[in-house]
Amino acid sequence: MHNKKVQGLFGSLKIQQVFLSAYQEFSSSGAPQSDVQRRAAHAIMRCKSGKLGCNRSFCPDCGHLQTHNNSCRNRSCPNCQAVQKELWVDRRRAEVIDAPYFHVVFTLPHELNPLIYANQKALYGLFHRCCAETLLELCADKKYLGAQPGIIQVLHTWNQEMLYHVHMHCILSGGGLTRDGRIRKSRGSFFLPVFVLRDKFRGKYLALLDRLYKDGSLALPDLCAAFREPSGWQAFRDGLYRRDWCPFIKETFNGFGNAIEYLGRYTHKIAISNSRVLSVTGKEVTFSARGLKPGDPKRTITTGSCEFIRRFLIHVLPQGFQKIRYYGFLNNRTKSRNLKLIFTIQGHQSFKARFTGMSMAQLVLAVWKKDITRCPVCGFAGMRPVGRTYASG
Repeated sequence: MHNKKVQGLFGSLKIQQVFLSAYQEFSSSGAPQSDVQRRAAHAIMRCKSGKLGCNRSFCPDCGHLQTHNNSCRNRSCPNCQAVQKELWVDRRRAEVIDAPYFHVVFTLPHELNPLIYANQKALYGLFHRCCAETLLELCADKKYLGAQPGIIQVLHTWNQEMLYHVHMHCILSGGGLTRDGRIRKSRGSFFLPVFVLRDKFRGKYLALLDRLYKDGSLALPDLCAAFREPSGWQAFRDGLYRRDWCPFIKETFNGFGNAIEYLGRYTHKIAISNSRVLSVTGKEVTFSARGLKPGDPKRTITTGSCEFIRRFLIHVLPQGFQKIRYYGFLNNRTKSRNLKLIFTIQGHQSFKARFTGMSMAQLVLAVWKKDITRCPVCGFAGMRPVGRTYASG
């Protein structure tokens, strides 16, 4: 039980090995990097290395001194997400209402990739806004739900090959608050017609994108040079209108309790985990990927170490950008009031947060069944913290 979680928290640091062996070569090649990408790369290389300081604990029974090197806590680091994910899922469990939940995925056409990458903060933000407004406006319609649902959105920018693939994971409640403070729920199947979702989202995103273009708010890199002429932009936009932007209804949860546990797979993911990296040599990295179609066997992909680093870094988000956002009755400004009303009407709160107030040792024991207070030499369950050092600079 929990084997994968234990491996994720305490397993080998294969991605760090790639950066340590090839990042200098990658940087020397002149590959473009933003400041936030450089900071992420250096954090990954220093994580758990001792360069960020350490914690020490002492066994009073046998005298063993244990040293734990500090983590970097960078949100792009594959070694630092396990604890944050568990805490996030635990907090969200306390916000689950008694209603069906649905997992909807919106994907942007790949033709937009060069423009999005050159304008990440603006166009990722626009993506969040358009997904949320599409869902909220349709849910408000009485022929669909007639209520304000709760929505959690998580931005991802990669596919299984670590290539640029911008999409949004949305967990949508099939129940919500009406304007007069009542609860309305769907019957359990997805209640929004997919073609209506598609048309509304596509029209909204392209209209607002066009506004940014006409305001002169978009950077136009060389790959988008044709857009510097209005006629080129118009032709590009018209082509996007003809594309099929069909959203994907990935999962339906008739048992409402597992929706948040399920979303936990997506919230603190980065482009690739250590567990998918099969081998690291001085020049190449081999990693696994899902089959191209459901039911296909896993694939093995080998790429040069510098190319692996390039792919990894394109998914480092802009400084301060919030990849997880909340809408509807989960809007941060009104969430507490809304949830109090919903739980009062429903007569119960389905789940409570379990980890609030726990120490790190208690959390690790509860989730991964690993007692970090137990001495690895004599087994005494009373290791005592005796000091902490920090990074020198």
